[in-house]
Amino acid sequence: MPATQSSNPVAFQKCIGIECGATYSVDEVHVACPQCGDLLDVCYDWARATPPASLSQLEQAWARRSDPLEFSGVWRFRNLLPFASREQIVTVGEGQTLLQRSDSVADYVQLGSGRLFLQYEGMNPSGSFKDNGMSAAFTHARGVGATRAACASTGNTSASLAMYSATTRLMQSIIFIGSGKISYGKLSQALDYGALTIQIVGDFDDAMQRVQQVSRDLGIYLVNSVNPFRLEGQKTIMFRVLEALRWEVPDWIVVPGGNLGNSSAFGKAFAELRDLGLINRLPRLAVINAAGANTLYELFERRGLRWNGGRADMSIAQQYYAELDAAKRKASTLASAIEINRPVNLRKCLRALETCNGVVREVTDQEILDAKARVGAGGIGCEPASAASVAGAKRLRAEGIISESDRVVCILTGHQLKDPDVTVAYHSSDRERFERVLGQRGVTAAPFSNRPIAVANDLQEIIRAIEARR
Repeated sequence: MPATQSSNPVAFQKCIGIECGATYSVDEVHVACPQCGDLLDVCYDWARATPPASLSQLEQAWARRSDPLEFSGVWRFRNLLPFASREQIVTVGEGQTLLQRSDSVADYVQLGSGRLFLQYEGMNPSGSFKDNGMSAAFTHARGVGATRAACASTGNTSASLAMYSATTRLMQSIIFIGSGKISYGKLSQALDYGALTIQIVGDFDDAMQRVQQVSRDLGIYLVNSVNPFRLEGQKTIMFRVLEALRWEVPDWIVVPGGNLGNSSAFGKAFAELRDLGLINRLPRLAVINAAGANTLYELFERRGLRWNGGRADMSIAQQYYAELDAAKRKASTLASAIEINRPVNLRKCLRALETCNGVVREVTDQEILDAKARVGAGGIGCEPASAASVAGAKRLRAEGIISESDRVVCILTGHQLKDPDVTVAYHSSDRERFERVLGQRGVTAAPFSNRPIAVANDLQEIIRAIEARR
Protein backbone atom coordinates (compact mmCIF):
# COMPACT_ATOMS: atom_id res chain seq x y z
CA MET A 1 0.00 0.00 0.00
CA PRO A 2 1.10 3.64 -0.41
CA ALA A 3 3.82 4.92 1.88
CA THR A 4 2.03 8.28 2.28
CA GLN A 5 -1.56 9.25 2.97
CA SER A 6 -3.65 10.00 -0.11
CA SER A 7 -6.95 11.61 -0.99
CA ASN A 8 -7.54 8.49 -3.13
CA PRO A 9 -7.63 5.21 -1.16
CA VAL A 10 -7.64 3.12 -4.35
CA ALA A 11 -4.73 4.45 -6.43
CA PHE A 12 -1.05 4.93 -5.74
CA GLN A 13 2.25 5.26 -7.60
CA LYS A 14 4.81 2.47 -7.47
CA CYS A 15 8.40 2.18 -8.64
CA ILE A 16 8.82 -0.52 -11.29
CA GLY A 17 12.25 -1.44 -9.94
CA ILE A 18 11.97 -4.94 -8.53
CA GLU A 19 14.53 -4.25 -5.82
CA CYS A 20 12.91 -0.94 -4.87
CA GLY A 21 9.14 -1.03 -5.28
CA ALA A 22 8.68 2.21 -3.32
CA THR A 23 5.15 3.60 -3.29
CA TYR A 24 3.85 7.15 -3.35
CA SER A 25 0.51 8.88 -3.12
CA VAL A 26 -1.23 9.99 -6.31
CA ASP A 27 -1.25 13.45 -4.73
CA GLU A 28 2.51 13.63 -5.30
CA VAL A 29 4.18 14.69 -8.56
CA HIS A 30 7.05 12.48 -9.71
CA VAL A 31 8.41 11.48 -13.10
CA ALA A 32 10.88 9.06 -11.53
CA CYS A 33 11.19 7.23 -8.24
CA PRO A 34 12.78 9.63 -5.70
CA GLN A 35 14.54 6.70 -4.06
CA CYS A 36 16.15 4.90 -7.00
CA GLY A 37 15.40 6.98 -10.12
CA ASP A 38 13.44 4.25 -11.94
CA LEU A 39 10.11 4.75 -13.69
CA LEU A 40 6.79 4.78 -11.85
CA ASP A 41 3.48 3.02 -12.48
CA VAL A 42 0.04 4.14 -11.43
CA CYS A 43 -1.30 1.12 -9.54
CA TYR A 44 -4.64 0.22 -7.99
CA ASP A 45 -5.90 -1.69 -4.99
CA TRP A 46 -8.51 -3.56 -7.00
CA ALA A 47 -10.02 -5.06 -3.86
CA ARG A 48 -11.15 -1.55 -2.91
CA ALA A 49 -12.01 -0.39 -6.44
CA THR A 50 -15.01 -1.29 -8.59
CA PRO A 51 -13.76 -2.70 -11.90
CA PRO A 52 -16.42 -4.12 -14.23
CA ALA A 53 -17.45 -7.72 -13.74
CA SER A 54 -17.18 -8.16 -17.51
CA LEU A 55 -15.98 -5.98 -20.35
CA SER A 56 -19.43 -6.01 -21.94
CA GLN A 57 -20.70 -4.01 -18.95
CA LEU A 58 -18.74 -1.06 -20.33
CA GLU A 59 -21.17 -0.85 -23.25
CA GLN A 60 -23.74 0.69 -20.92
CA ALA A 61 -21.84 3.96 -21.20
CA TRP A 62 -22.89 4.24 -24.85
CA ALA A 63 -26.44 5.09 -23.76
CA ARG A 64 -25.25 8.07 -21.71
CA ARG A 65 -23.26 10.02 -24.29
CA SER A 66 -24.79 13.33 -23.22
CA ASP A 67 -22.54 12.98 -20.16
CA PRO A 68 -19.09 14.34 -21.14
CA LEU A 69 -17.33 11.57 -19.24
CA GLU A 70 -19.27 8.85 -21.06
CA PHE A 71 -18.70 10.61 -24.38
CA SER A 72 -14.93 10.55 -23.79
CA GLY A 73 -13.17 7.52 -25.21
CA VAL A 74 -10.85 7.70 -22.22
CA TRP A 75 -13.13 8.37 -19.27
CA ARG A 76 -15.98 6.04 -20.09
CA PHE A 77 -13.43 3.42 -18.99
CA ARG A 78 -12.63 5.34 -15.81
CA ASN A 79 -13.26 2.39 -13.48
CA LEU A 80 -10.20 0.79 -15.16
CA LEU A 81 -8.08 3.87 -14.33
CA PRO A 82 -9.64 5.07 -11.06
CA PHE A 83 -7.01 7.57 -9.96
CA ALA A 84 -9.19 10.70 -10.16
CA SER A 85 -12.52 11.89 -8.84
CA ARG A 86 -15.28 12.74 -11.29
CA GLU A 87 -14.92 16.44 -10.43
CA GLN A 88 -11.20 16.39 -11.19
CA ILE A 89 -11.41 14.86 -14.68
CA VAL A 90 -10.44 16.97 -17.70
CA THR A 91 -11.96 16.02 -21.04
CA VAL A 92 -12.38 17.70 -24.42
CA GLY A 93 -14.05 14.71 -26.12
CA GLU A 94 -10.89 12.74 -26.80
CA GLY A 95 -10.94 9.12 -27.91
CA GLN A 96 -13.69 9.24 -30.54
CA THR A 97 -11.58 7.03 -32.74
CA LEU A 98 -12.13 4.36 -35.33
CA LEU A 99 -11.10 0.73 -35.71
CA GLN A 100 -11.40 0.24 -39.47
CA ARG A 101 -11.25 -3.11 -41.22
CA SER A 102 -9.02 -2.60 -44.26
CA ASP A 103 -8.91 -5.40 -46.80
CA SER A 104 -6.85 -3.31 -49.21
CA VAL A 105 -4.10 -2.93 -46.62
CA ALA A 106 -4.52 -6.62 -45.71
CA ASP A 107 -3.75 -7.44 -49.36
CA TYR A 108 -0.62 -5.30 -49.18
CA VAL A 109 0.51 -6.99 -45.97
CA GLN A 110 -0.54 -10.39 -47.42
CA LEU A 111 -3.11 -11.19 -44.78
CA GLY A 112 -6.45 -12.83 -45.38
CA SER A 113 -9.63 -10.84 -45.98
CA GLY A 114 -11.02 -9.39 -42.76
CA ARG A 115 -7.82 -10.04 -40.81
CA LEU A 116 -6.28 -6.55 -40.67
CA PHE A 117 -7.67 -3.56 -38.76
CA LEU A 118 -6.40 0.00 -38.51
CA GLN A 119 -6.90 1.80 -35.20
CA TYR A 120 -7.06 5.40 -36.38
CA GLU A 121 -6.03 7.74 -33.56
CA GLY A 122 -5.82 10.67 -35.97
CA MET A 123 -9.49 11.35 -35.18
CA ASN A 124 -8.57 12.80 -31.78
CA PRO A 125 -9.13 16.57 -31.27
CA SER A 126 -5.47 17.48 -31.86
CA GLY A 127 -5.06 14.83 -34.54
CA SER A 128 -3.03 12.19 -32.69
CA PHE A 129 -3.12 9.52 -30.00
CA LYS A 130 -1.47 11.93 -27.56
CA ASP A 131 -4.85 13.30 -26.48
CA ASN A 132 -5.66 10.04 -24.69
CA GLY A 133 -2.70 10.48 -22.39
CA MET A 134 -2.86 14.27 -22.20
CA SER A 135 -6.41 14.11 -20.83
CA ALA A 136 -5.18 11.84 -18.04
CA ALA A 137 -2.08 13.96 -17.36
CA PHE A 138 -4.13 17.17 -17.27
CA THR A 139 -6.54 15.48 -14.90
CA HIS A 140 -3.72 14.64 -12.51
CA ALA A 141 -2.15 18.10 -12.97
CA ARG A 142 -5.45 19.70 -12.07
CA GLY A 143 -5.72 17.50 -9.00
CA VAL A 144 -2.31 18.61 -7.70
CA GLY A 145 -2.95 22.29 -8.46
CA ALA A 146 -0.45 22.77 -11.30
CA THR A 147 -0.55 26.10 -13.14
CA ARG A 148 2.09 25.38 -15.82
CA ALA A 149 2.73 22.27 -17.90
CA ALA A 150 5.69 21.51 -20.16
CA CYS A 151 6.87 18.91 -22.64
CA ALA A 152 9.62 18.12 -25.12
CA SER A 153 8.18 17.20 -28.46
CA THR A 154 8.71 16.08 -32.02
CA GLY A 155 5.31 17.67 -32.64
CA ASN A 156 2.30 15.67 -31.51
CA THR A 157 2.80 16.04 -27.76
CA SER A 158 3.24 19.79 -28.10
CA ALA A 159 0.09 20.08 -30.20
CA SER A 160 -1.90 18.11 -27.65
CA LEU A 161 -0.54 19.99 -24.64
CA ALA A 162 -1.17 23.35 -26.29
CA MET A 163 -4.70 22.31 -27.30
CA TYR A 164 -5.65 21.18 -23.78
CA SER A 165 -4.19 24.36 -22.30
CA ALA A 166 -6.06 26.59 -24.74
CA THR A 167 -9.35 24.71 -24.45
CA THR A 168 -9.48 24.32 -20.68
CA ARG A 169 -7.56 27.47 -19.64
CA LEU A 170 -6.32 25.51 -16.65
CA MET A 171 -2.60 26.13 -17.10
CA GLN A 172 0.07 27.68 -19.31
CA SER A 173 1.74 25.37 -21.82
CA ILE A 174 5.49 25.42 -22.45
CA ILE A 175 6.98 23.27 -25.19
CA PHE A 176 10.59 22.43 -26.01
CA ILE A 177 11.51 21.45 -29.56
CA GLY A 178 14.81 20.69 -31.23
CA SER A 179 16.22 22.69 -34.12
CA GLY A 180 14.68 21.57 -37.39
CA LYS A 181 13.16 18.46 -35.79
CA ILE A 182 9.45 19.20 -36.00
CA SER A 183 7.01 19.22 -38.90
CA TYR A 184 5.29 22.50 -39.67
CA GLY A 185 1.89 20.82 -39.56
CA LYS A 186 2.46 20.06 -35.88
CA LEU A 187 4.35 23.23 -34.99
CA SER A 188 1.53 25.31 -36.47
CA GLN A 189 -0.86 23.79 -33.93
CA ALA A 190 1.28 24.66 -30.93
CA LEU A 191 1.80 28.22 -32.19
CA ASP A 192 -1.86 28.71 -33.06
CA TYR A 193 -2.98 27.43 -29.66
CA GLY A 194 -0.78 29.96 -27.88
CA ALA A 195 1.93 27.77 -26.35
CA LEU A 196 5.20 29.27 -25.20
CA THR A 197 7.62 27.56 -27.61
CA ILE A 198 11.29 27.12 -26.77
CA GLN A 199 13.46 25.89 -29.65
CA ILE A 200 16.89 24.69 -28.58
CA VAL A 201 19.91 23.71 -30.65
CA GLY A 202 19.77 19.92 -30.63
CA ASP A 203 17.35 17.07 -31.23
CA PHE A 204 14.44 15.59 -29.29
CA ASP A 205 16.72 13.77 -26.86
CA ASP A 206 18.42 17.07 -26.01
CA ALA A 207 15.06 18.79 -25.58
CA MET A 208 13.86 15.95 -23.35
CA GLN A 209 16.85 16.32 -21.07
CA ARG A 210 16.38 20.07 -20.76
CA VAL A 211 12.63 20.03 -20.16
CA GLN A 212 13.10 17.58 -17.29
CA GLN A 213 15.70 19.84 -15.74
CA VAL A 214 13.60 22.97 -16.18
CA SER A 215 10.45 21.30 -14.87
CA ARG A 216 12.29 20.12 -11.77
CA ASP A 217 13.93 23.49 -11.08
CA LEU A 218 10.82 25.62 -11.69
CA GLY A 219 8.18 23.23 -10.36
CA ILE A 220 6.47 22.90 -13.75
CA TYR A 221 4.26 19.87 -14.37
CA LEU A 222 5.89 17.59 -16.99
CA VAL A 223 3.50 15.85 -19.39
CA ASN A 224 5.86 13.71 -21.46
CA SER A 225 5.22 9.98 -21.31
CA VAL A 226 7.77 9.58 -18.51
CA ASN A 227 4.77 10.85 -16.52
CA PRO A 228 2.96 7.67 -15.41
CA PHE A 229 -0.48 9.29 -15.63
CA ARG A 230 0.02 9.90 -19.36
CA LEU A 231 0.21 6.16 -19.92
CA GLU A 232 -2.99 5.55 -17.98
CA GLY A 233 -4.87 7.50 -20.63
CA GLN A 234 -3.08 5.70 -23.43
CA LYS A 235 -4.21 2.34 -22.02
CA THR A 236 -7.71 3.15 -23.22
CA ILE A 237 -6.69 2.82 -26.87
CA MET A 238 -6.61 -0.92 -26.23
CA PHE A 239 -9.96 -0.83 -24.46
CA ARG A 240 -11.49 0.75 -27.55
CA VAL A 241 -9.84 -1.83 -29.81
CA LEU A 242 -11.41 -4.61 -27.76
CA GLU A 243 -14.71 -2.77 -27.73
CA ALA A 244 -14.73 -2.55 -31.52
CA LEU A 245 -13.82 -6.24 -31.83
CA ARG A 246 -16.74 -7.17 -29.57
CA TRP A 247 -14.31 -7.87 -26.73
CA GLU A 248 -12.35 -10.51 -28.64
CA VAL A 249 -8.58 -10.24 -28.18
CA PRO A 250 -6.72 -9.96 -31.52
CA ASP A 251 -3.66 -12.05 -32.29
CA TRP A 252 -1.35 -9.07 -32.79
CA ILE A 253 -1.08 -5.42 -31.81
CA VAL A 254 1.48 -3.65 -34.02
CA VAL A 255 2.58 -0.18 -32.92
CA PRO A 256 5.26 2.34 -33.97
CA GLY A 257 8.07 2.70 -31.43
CA GLY A 258 9.43 6.14 -30.54
CA ASN A 259 9.50 7.09 -26.86
CA LEU A 260 7.76 3.72 -26.24
CA GLY A 261 4.85 5.13 -24.25
CA ASN A 262 2.14 3.40 -26.28
CA SER A 263 3.73 -0.03 -26.21
CA SER A 264 4.31 0.34 -22.46
CA ALA A 265 0.72 1.42 -21.86
CA PHE A 266 -0.68 -1.38 -24.02
CA GLY A 267 1.27 -4.02 -22.13
CA LYS A 268 0.03 -2.62 -18.82
CA ALA A 269 -3.56 -2.54 -20.08
CA PHE A 270 -3.57 -6.19 -21.11
CA ALA A 271 -1.76 -7.33 -17.96
CA GLU A 272 -4.37 -5.58 -15.81
CA LEU A 273 -7.29 -6.99 -17.80
CA ARG A 274 -5.81 -10.47 -17.47
CA ASP A 275 -5.22 -10.08 -13.74
CA LEU A 276 -8.81 -8.89 -13.30
CA GLY A 277 -10.07 -11.94 -15.17
CA LEU A 278 -11.61 -9.80 -17.92
CA ILE A 279 -9.66 -11.49 -20.74
CA ASN A 280 -8.41 -15.06 -20.94
CA ARG A 281 -5.47 -14.54 -23.29
CA LEU A 282 -3.02 -11.84 -24.37
CA PRO A 283 -2.26 -10.59 -27.87
CA ARG A 284 1.29 -10.59 -29.13
CA LEU A 285 2.91 -7.16 -29.34
CA ALA A 286 5.12 -5.94 -32.19
CA VAL A 287 6.97 -2.65 -31.77
CA ILE A 288 8.29 -1.12 -34.99
CA ASN A 289 11.25 1.27 -35.11
CA ALA A 290 12.30 3.40 -38.02
CA ALA A 291 15.72 2.21 -39.19
CA GLY A 292 17.15 5.68 -38.54
CA ALA A 293 15.94 5.63 -34.91
CA ASN A 294 16.22 1.97 -34.02
CA THR A 295 17.36 1.89 -30.39
CA LEU A 296 14.80 -0.68 -29.24
CA TYR A 297 15.49 -2.96 -32.21
CA GLU A 298 19.23 -2.77 -31.61
CA LEU A 299 18.92 -3.48 -27.90
CA PHE A 300 16.18 -6.11 -27.99
CA GLU A 301 16.80 -8.06 -31.19
CA ARG A 302 20.56 -7.64 -31.67
CA ARG A 303 21.98 -7.29 -28.16
CA GLY A 304 19.50 -9.44 -26.28
CA LEU A 305 18.25 -6.90 -23.73
CA ARG A 306 15.21 -8.36 -21.94
CA TRP A 307 13.01 -7.42 -19.00
CA ASN A 308 14.00 -10.68 -17.35
CA GLY A 309 11.31 -10.50 -14.70
CA GLY A 310 12.40 -6.99 -13.72
CA ARG A 311 16.13 -7.70 -13.69
CA ALA A 312 17.00 -6.22 -17.08
CA ASP A 313 20.73 -5.66 -17.60
CA MET A 314 20.59 -1.94 -18.34
CA SER A 315 24.36 -1.79 -18.82
CA ILE A 316 23.61 -3.06 -22.33
CA ALA A 317 21.62 0.10 -23.02
CA GLN A 318 24.19 2.35 -21.39
CA GLN A 319 26.94 0.86 -23.55
CA TYR A 320 24.87 1.48 -26.66
CA TYR A 321 24.15 5.07 -25.67
CA ALA A 322 27.87 5.63 -25.12
CA GLU A 323 28.47 4.35 -28.65
CA LEU A 324 25.88 6.78 -30.01
CA ASP A 325 27.59 9.64 -28.20
CA ALA A 326 31.04 8.63 -29.37
CA ALA A 327 29.88 8.48 -32.97
CA LYS A 328 27.77 11.66 -32.53
CA ARG A 329 24.94 9.74 -34.15
CA LYS A 330 21.54 11.39 -34.01
CA ALA A 331 18.19 9.85 -34.87
CA SER A 332 17.29 10.43 -38.52
CA THR A 333 14.02 9.44 -40.15
CA LEU A 334 11.19 11.00 -42.13
CA ALA A 335 8.87 9.53 -39.51
CA SER A 336 9.48 12.53 -37.26
CA ALA A 337 7.13 11.40 -34.49
CA ILE A 338 9.42 8.43 -33.73
CA GLU A 339 12.75 10.16 -34.40
CA ILE A 340 14.10 9.37 -30.93
CA ASN A 341 17.35 7.66 -29.90
CA ARG A 342 16.84 7.51 -26.12
CA PRO A 343 13.30 6.32 -25.40
CA VAL A 344 12.34 7.27 -21.85
CA ASN A 345 9.99 4.30 -21.45
CA LEU A 346 12.52 1.66 -22.49
CA ARG A 347 12.20 -0.38 -19.29
CA LYS A 348 8.41 -0.35 -19.32
CA CYS A 349 8.43 -1.41 -22.96
CA LEU A 350 10.75 -4.31 -22.16
CA ARG A 351 8.20 -5.37 -19.55
CA ALA A 352 5.36 -5.10 -22.09
CA LEU A 353 7.31 -7.20 -24.59
CA GLU A 354 7.78 -9.89 -21.97
CA THR A 355 4.11 -9.73 -20.95
CA CYS A 356 2.86 -10.01 -24.52
CA ASN A 357 5.53 -12.30 -26.00
CA GLY A 358 6.58 -9.42 -28.19
CA VAL A 359 8.96 -8.81 -31.06
CA VAL A 360 10.70 -5.71 -32.38
CA ARG A 361 11.47 -4.83 -35.99
CA GLU A 362 12.98 -1.90 -37.87
CA VAL A 363 11.72 -0.63 -41.23
CA THR A 364 13.26 1.83 -43.66
CA ASP A 365 11.80 5.18 -44.61
CA GLN A 366 11.11 3.70 -48.05
CA GLU A 367 9.04 0.93 -46.47
CA ILE A 368 7.24 3.43 -44.24
CA LEU A 369 6.25 5.74 -47.10
CA ASP A 370 5.15 2.89 -49.35
CA ALA A 371 2.97 1.55 -46.53
CA LYS A 372 1.66 5.05 -45.88
CA ALA A 373 0.61 5.34 -49.52
CA ARG A 374 -1.28 2.03 -49.32
CA VAL A 375 -3.03 3.13 -46.13
CA GLY A 376 -4.03 6.37 -47.84
CA ALA A 377 -5.28 4.56 -50.93
CA GLY A 378 -7.59 2.64 -48.60
CA GLY A 379 -9.24 5.86 -47.48
CA ILE A 380 -7.53 6.64 -44.16
CA GLY A 381 -4.62 9.06 -44.24
CA CYS A 382 -1.91 8.87 -41.60
CA GLU A 383 1.34 10.57 -40.71
CA PRO A 384 4.55 8.74 -41.68
CA ALA A 385 5.27 7.36 -38.19
CA SER A 386 1.85 5.69 -38.15
CA ALA A 387 2.64 3.71 -41.28
CA ALA A 388 5.60 2.08 -39.54
CA SER A 389 3.05 -0.26 -37.98
CA VAL A 390 1.79 -1.41 -41.39
CA ALA A 391 5.32 -1.69 -42.80
CA GLY A 392 6.28 -3.72 -39.75
CA ALA A 393 3.27 -6.02 -40.11
CA LYS A 394 4.22 -6.59 -43.74
CA ARG A 395 7.76 -7.52 -42.77
CA LEU A 396 6.60 -9.86 -39.98
CA ARG A 397 4.18 -11.51 -42.39
CA ALA A 398 7.00 -12.03 -44.93
CA GLU A 399 9.11 -13.61 -42.17
CA GLY A 400 6.27 -15.96 -41.26
CA ILE A 401 6.05 -14.54 -37.73
CA ILE A 402 2.53 -13.30 -38.45
CA SER A 403 0.43 -15.94 -40.19
CA GLU A 404 -2.07 -15.28 -42.97
CA SER A 405 -5.01 -16.09 -40.71
CA ASP A 406 -3.91 -13.98 -37.74
CA ARG A 407 -6.10 -11.09 -36.69
CA VAL A 408 -3.85 -8.03 -36.68
CA VAL A 409 -4.47 -4.50 -35.38
CA CYS A 410 -2.08 -1.79 -36.61
CA ILE A 411 -2.08 1.45 -34.64
CA LEU A 412 -2.21 4.61 -36.76
CA THR A 413 -0.99 7.23 -34.33
CA GLY A 414 -1.64 10.49 -36.16
CA HIS A 415 -3.52 12.28 -38.93
CA GLN A 416 -2.08 12.60 -42.43
CA LEU A 417 -2.07 16.42 -42.28
CA LYS A 418 0.43 16.31 -39.43
CA ASP A 419 3.24 16.04 -42.00
CA PRO A 420 1.85 17.02 -45.42
CA ASP A 421 5.22 17.89 -47.00
CA VAL A 422 6.25 14.23 -46.98
CA THR A 423 2.95 13.12 -48.50
CA VAL A 424 3.01 15.70 -51.28
CA ALA A 425 6.66 14.96 -52.09
CA TYR A 426 5.96 11.22 -52.38
CA HIS A 427 3.11 11.81 -54.82
CA SER A 428 4.72 14.72 -56.66
CA SER A 429 5.85 14.69 -60.29
CA ASP A 430 8.40 17.37 -59.32
CA ARG A 431 11.68 15.45 -59.03
CA GLU A 432 13.41 18.36 -57.32
CA ARG A 433 10.79 18.35 -54.58
CA PHE A 434 11.08 14.57 -54.24
CA GLU A 435 14.85 14.70 -53.85
CA ARG A 436 14.81 17.67 -51.48
CA VAL A 437 12.24 16.21 -49.08
CA LEU A 438 12.75 12.46 -49.46
CA GLY A 439 15.95 11.68 -51.35
CA GLN A 440 18.30 12.68 -48.55
CA ARG A 441 16.68 10.04 -46.32
CA GLY A 442 17.26 7.17 -48.73
CA VAL A 443 13.84 7.15 -50.40
CA THR A 444 14.57 6.48 -54.07
CA ALA A 445 11.18 5.56 -55.53
CA ALA A 446 7.46 6.09 -55.10
CA PRO A 447 5.88 2.91 -56.51
CA PHE A 448 2.45 3.78 -55.14
CA SER A 449 2.46 7.47 -56.02
CA ASN A 450 -0.68 9.18 -57.29
CA ARG A 451 0.85 11.99 -59.29
CA PRO A 452 -1.27 14.89 -60.53
CA ILE A 453 -1.61 15.00 -64.31
CA ALA A 454 -0.56 18.26 -65.95
CA VAL A 455 -2.61 19.19 -69.03
CA ALA A 456 -3.21 22.29 -71.06
CA ASN A 457 -6.29 24.40 -70.38
CA ASP A 458 -8.09 22.62 -73.21
CA LEU A 459 -11.36 20.70 -72.89
CA GLN A 460 -10.41 17.81 -75.17
CA GLU A 461 -7.03 17.29 -73.49
CA ILE A 462 -8.72 17.25 -70.08
CA ILE A 463 -11.25 14.68 -71.30
CA ARG A 464 -8.50 12.50 -72.77
CA ALA A 465 -6.60 12.61 -69.47
CA ILE A 466 -9.68 11.58 -67.51
CA GLU A 467 -10.62 8.77 -69.93
CA ALA A 468 -7.07 7.42 -69.90
CA ARG A 469 -7.42 6.70 -66.18
CA ARG A 470 -10.64 4.65 -66.51
